[in-house]
Amino acid sequence: MEKLRLLGLRYQESFRRFARAVRAGQVKASTRIQIPISQIPECPDCNCLSGVYLVSTGGTGPERMSWVLKVYSASNLLVLLNDGILRKELRKKLPMSLSQQRLLTWLSVLECVEVFMEMGATKVWGEVGRWLVIALIQLAKAVLRMFLLIWFKAGLQTSPPIVPLDRETQAQSRDGDHSSGSQEQSYVGKRSNRVVRTLQNTPSLHSRHWGAPQQREELGVAPTPLGLQETIAESLHIARPLLHLLSLGLWGQRSWTPWLLSGVVDVTSLSLLSDRKGLTRRERLELRRRTILLLYYLLRSPFYDRFSEAKILFLLQLLADHVPGIGLVTRPLMDYLPNWQKIYFYSWG
Repeated sequence: MEKLRLLGLRYQESFRRFARAVRAGQVKASTRIQIPISQIPECPDCNCLSGVYLVSTGGTGPERMSWVLKVYSASNLLVLLNDGILRKELRKKLPMSLSQQRLLTWLSVLECVEVFMEMGATKVWGEVGRWLVIALIQLAKAVLRMFLLIWFKAGLQTSPPIVPLDRETQAQSRDGDHSSGSQEQSYVGKRSNRVVRTLQNTPSLHSRHWGAPQQREELGVAPTPLGLQETIAESLHIARPLLHLLSLGLWGQRSWTPWLLSGVVDVTSLSLLSDRKGLTRRERLELRRRTILLLYYLLRSPFYDRFSEAKILFLLQLLADHVPGIGLVTRPLMDYLPNWQKIYFYSWG
């Protein structure tokens, strides 16, 4: 434990040095930290370092997917950790109380590891353990989201719960922060709505982009207050996973009832939120994301098993046989698609 604590402190210190270098303009914000391989401990059961790069060279489909999910979960957790360290160093605090930050952090961690926990529970405890872990995770996520919605008035629950830090934006804003003061960084034409960068806030040459200036929404923008109708709609969206799990337990996985019930809840929630005006940019993007995710119903059982599977596989095979080079993508996708479809948090989470 002491070695892990020291390793964590050393990692935080190295990342703080990187953040200070970003603020000083010595490196770009998008630069990745190079960690010497000798400092990364290897797993005693397998060579993790080589396993990460040899995911696609051996093993069965589920084994390769297990490796991919381990790397994916670890990378998401590292992004969450690094953003927290970088925000402290750049003094970019989240516009919320400490209690709300902790709830959002726990919610983010659950979303990062839920797929990995599902697959681990399946391997260790079988199907019974898998569904128990799924139910516990969905229940925990629903409780956290309802607490954020009702108690903290957090508005629409976006995904991911904590906005990833835009490091390029932070690096570019470094030039304008000390020179612009309280001046506006762009001007919007009243009739044309064209966004024009002001001369006083033109960034230095090395960090300037030559496209049209974009109006960036500040992290401190408060969420849009929700009325009774919008609160009911968001509550339906939060409760949908639990309603789906309950209906699965009552009618089984082959029944159409869970599929139809979940679809009705999603469409009802979106229709109740569609008339809401004055949403922030992030909230509008979240509603658009939820609308696009309705296409997932084509990949969810039992619709996928009875209608979509044969047509999708036929289309992928047709592309692989007749379009040069496409087979490099479609053939692995045909192998992964059945395994992906069986993972609950991919298809229903």
